[in-house]
Amino acid sequence: MGIIKAALISLVLVAVTFAGDVSRKGTTGAEQLLIPVGARSIATGRAFMANITGVEAIYYNPGGLDASGKSEIMFNYMNHIADINVTYLAASAHLPDLGTVALSVKTFDFGDIPVTTFESPEGTGFNYSPSFLTLGLSYSRALTDRVSAGATVKLIYENIMNATAMGVGIDFGVQYRFNPNFTMGVTVTNIGSNMQYTGTDLHVRTQIPGQPVGGPTGVYEAVTEPFQIPSFFELALAYNFVINEMNNLMLGSTYRVNNALEDNAFFGLEYGFMNTFFLRGGYNLNVQNMDDNIYGMSFGAGINYPFIEGMNIAVDYAFREVKEFPKPSHVFTVKLLF
Repeated sequence: MGIIKAALISLVLVAVTFAGDVSRKGTTGAEQLLIPVGARSIATGRAFMANITGVEAIYYNPGGLDASGKSEIMFNYMNHIADINVTYLAASAHLPDLGTVALSVKTFDFGDIPVTTFESPEGTGFNYSPSFLTLGLSYSRALTDRVSAGATVKLIYENIMNATAMGVGIDFGVQYRFNPNFTMGVTVTNIGSNMQYTGTDLHVRTQIPGQPVGGPTGVYEAVTEPFQIPSFFELALAYNFVINEMNNLMLGSTYRVNNALEDNAFFGLEYGFMNTFFLRGGYNLNVQNMDDNIYGMSFGAGINYPFIEGMNIAVDYAFREVKEFPKPSHVFTVKLLF
C-alpha cells in the first residue's frame, strides 16, 4: 500500500505543477485531445472516470483498462461541431498475470476547405483538408484486488497543407476500489512536449538584406510559436447502488483541473436492467464561469448482449447538447468483448 500511496501523491504533485491557470486560457494547442470518445462515457458526462473499465478506459483512465479482465475491440463515430467527424478505433489484449496492452487511433474529418490567398480572398478554386491524428499505446495492470494502474503514450500529429506539427503526450491513471460498489479514480492527462509547426508552406522568398534592388532573393522559413498541449488532472468517485438482482443505479462525479481552461465538474448516472440494457444521463459544468458552458446535458442508451459463446457485443448511443451550435453531437459506439 505504501507504493500505491506514493503513486497517488505523485499524481497530485504533477497536477499542481501543470494545471489550474485560467489566465492562460486559449494559450494551448492540440485541442482535439480534449474531444472525448465512447458513447457510454459521453452520455454520462464523462463522470465515470473512477470505475470505467476495458478499452473505453484508454481515453478516460488507463488504470481501468485491465480491470475488465477481457480483450476488446472498440469502434466509435461522432459528428462533432461544425460538421467535423471524429473516428476512434481501439483494441486491447488481456494477458493473464501480465496485464493488458492496447492500441488506439483517433482521426478527424474536417471536410474540404477552400484555399484562399491575399490575391484570391474568395478562393483559388482548390480545396484542402487538415489531417489530425492521435496514436496511443497503453498498458494497464491490476496491482491488487483493489488497485489498478495504467499509462498511455500518445503520438500527436497535425498537418495543414504543407505545414506539420508533432508531439508526444503521456496519460497516467489509478483506480482504487473501497469495495465492489464504491470506487475512486485519479488521472493526469496530456503531460508532454510542446508542439511547433514547420513546413514548406512557411517558406517565404524575399529580398536578401543588404542587396541592391533587383538583386538575388532568398528563401526564409517563418518561425512559428511553440505551444503546449492541454494537460489536466482529474479526481473522481463512483458508487453503484444494487437495487435487486435485476436493477442497479450507478452515480458518478469527476472534478477536472485544467492548465489553460476553467475547472470542470462532471456528473452522471446510469440505470442498468439485468446488466443488459442501460439508460444514461450526464451534465458538464464550468466551475469558474457557469454561464460559459459549451456542452450541457447529455443522454444515451446501450445494450450489452452475448453475441456468440465467449463473446459479447455492446452497442451504445449518446446525444450531447452543444450550446451556440445549431446541431447537437450524436455518438455511436460498438464494442466486442471476449
